[in-house]
Amino acid sequence: MPKAPSRIQQRNRSRILEAALEVFSSHGYRGSTLDQIATEAGLSKPNILYYFAGKEDIHVTLLSQLMSTWLDPLKEMDPNGEPIEELLAYVHRKLDMAIELPRESRLFANEILQGAPRMGPHLVADLKPLFDDRTAVILRWMDTGKIARSDPAHLLFSIWATTQHYADFAAQTEVLLPDTERRHSGARDFLTQLFTKLLAP
Repeated sequence: MPKAPSRIQQRNRSRILEAALEVFSSHGYRGSTLDQIATEAGLSKPNILYYFAGKEDIHVTLLSQLMSTWLDPLKEMDPNGEPIEELLAYVHRKLDMAIELPRESRLFANEILQGAPRMGPHLVADLKPLFDDRTAVILRWMDTGKIARSDPAHLLFSIWATTQHYADFAAQTEVLLPDTERRHSGARDFLTQLFTKLLAP
């Protein structure tokens, strides 16, 4: 049996991943270096390489952890729930994630913008089946007249676009709306109004 990592090893590994999240979300994969990650973590580069094989290993580890977090809100959508309530709850969960986990959102966005070279298999194996299942659920809701008819895939795309905007374009929204309360609660109120009207049968 492999020896379990010590508390110090666990702490250092978490420290490296936290530092890498900051670096990758700020500079993208290509613009980031192990030296930057080491400086951010307050560790030496050889110490980083003791725990990870290299920059790509750290990046893949972060993305793998993130994928589970990113899928959870869609998994929580209840096929037997009230459709408008379920979809609005999904919108709110995605917005909360954008506000609370902006670095993670930018990490994911940067990977997709590069063509998902490291995340591609996860998109195929994890996201695609869940996406197909939930779009089928939404289509059934539309077929029974519980919500207005539209393309379920593009409905989900629009939810992603309007919620993740507050993380991926934070540098812009924070300048244009410096009032944090107005930015966050205003976004929630607006998106609730937008999707309520869009979904109403």
